[in-house]
Amino acid sequence: MAAEGFRGPRQLLGALTWSIKGLRAAWRHEASFRLEVGLSVLVIPLGLWLGHGALEKIALVAPALLLLATELVNSAIEAVVDLVSPEFHELAGRAKDLGSAAVLLVIVLLVLSWALVLAPRWL
Repeated sequence: MAAEGFRGPRQLLGALTWSIKGLRAAWRHEASFRLEVGLSVLVIPLGLWLGHGALEKIALVAPALLLLATELVNSAIEAVVDLVSPEFHELAGRAKDLGSAAVLLVIVLLVLSWALVLAPRWL
């Protein structure tokens, strides 16, 4: 008897398939996502190489992954807003601006993390 909310292999495979479909859609339709993937392709291996120990490696790599995730959420917000409100509306604009602000804050986190980890070594 399956417990309510149980996710078996078939459901997990379906969820993985939808996630991959979302990544493909972001790559195909979102220039910002492609740019941030390019940045991550550079930053993640460099962070793993420059980080001394697990915590530094996490501090250098995690913000890049968080940036990609935040960009995906921002793109989803923009797509839904465009679907629901194709004409300009103050609330639609605010929703898009808030999503963009979230991306900006993660970029600040990425830069700050790199500066705090690496600056003491070079100063």
